[in-house]
Amino acid sequence: MGYYDDHYEHIRQKQKGNRRGTFLAGLVGAVLGGMLVIVAIPSLVKWDVLPYHVEQTEEKQKTVTEQPTTEKTIAVNVETQVTKAVNKVSDAVVGIVNIQEASFWSEGGEAGTGSGVVYKKEGNKAYIVTNHHVVEGASRIEVSLSDGTKVPARLLGSDIWTDLAVLEIDAKHVTNIAEFGNSDVVKVGEPVIAVGNPLGLQFAGSVTQGIISGVNRTIPIDIDRDGIPDWHAEVLQTDAAINPGNSGGALVNIEGQVIGINSMKIAQEAVEGIGLSIPINYAKPIIADLEKFGQVRRPYMGVELRSLSDIPAYHWQQTLHLPANVKEGVAILQVVPGSPAAQAGLREFDVIVELDDENIPDVIALRKHLYNRKQIGDTMKVTFYRDGKKQTVTLKLAKQSL
Repeated sequence: MGYYDDHYEHIRQKQKGNRRGTFLAGLVGAVLGGMLVIVAIPSLVKWDVLPYHVEQTEEKQKTVTEQPTTEKTIAVNVETQVTKAVNKVSDAVVGIVNIQEASFWSEGGEAGTGSGVVYKKEGNKAYIVTNHHVVEGASRIEVSLSDGTKVPARLLGSDIWTDLAVLEIDAKHVTNIAEFGNSDVVKVGEPVIAVGNPLGLQFAGSVTQGIISGVNRTIPIDIDRDGIPDWHAEVLQTDAAINPGNSGGALVNIEGQVIGINSMKIAQEAVEGIGLSIPINYAKPIIADLEKFGQVRRPYMGVELRSLSDIPAYHWQQTLHLPANVKEGVAILQVVPGSPAAQAGLREFDVIVELDDENIPDVIALRKHLYNRKQIGDTMKVTFYRDGKKQTVTLKLAKQSL
């Protein structure tokens, strides 16, 4: 049985009206909330604060430009004194190609490659120093520049005694020249850099680093290949790697200055890291003569010589008639007619023991005194033994290329 109370009727009417208002208010709130969500979702997606993943529709994806994933690349720009020195000189170090004509003994073509250093640019000519043995026997010489361009070169002069040669090329191909340093102040332990073309042009512009291992080194050189040293080359010793093809290249100090022309290495099974370079101060006058005159103008005596130590002992008394106490000296085997020696009265079988009152034990010492201390036109005091008697003459040195 139902219950009905007239007293609560007005309350019911009010409740009925409130429900209708509440429904309308809820409907409006729902609409506004939906619109707010629609507007807010893109920002929430962008900020990645939603607890779920929102996928875009295919149509929406077409309007969105996807950003490609990028990887960061780290570039390190290293610049040291070594890199600065290399940059300063590298373009001035070139490749030298020795090309020889075919003969009965060979097919001809490229006989070998080496390195060279562009040291001067004057007018429309540029000048390159390299080793004598790099260009020896060449019928034609090509220079390979740092950019790979090959240009013809003319040999101005070459000197077998110092193993130096000078080439000339058109200056329009040259953008950089090397600066000569002072090899007299080089110290043992000083860092150095060798620049050249080891093993040919395939490794052009190679750089190796080391130190000065020794200064004032002398290496015996057999010019005529008779097994007897004819000369002692003055060299710098370095442990910077110097390989075939490096010959004629630059030995550079930390300032990028050329202090030596790389010449050779001691290649023995038990030896490692002994490279040799011609000191640039020693090379400068040779380079100047080769550039200007095509030869080295050395003072000339006009004699054929042999060290007493290379002559059998029984000839000392039997042929040369030397006193028993004379153990060192240089025997004259031949005098060139009309030469300074001939004009001074020197003869075959005279034995020279002093020059300018300086003891001369062998041929190498005689040549060093003559080539390093005397000039063309100088006078020189010669002390010698003839038939067991000590005598002295003075001769005036003349000019001759060697």
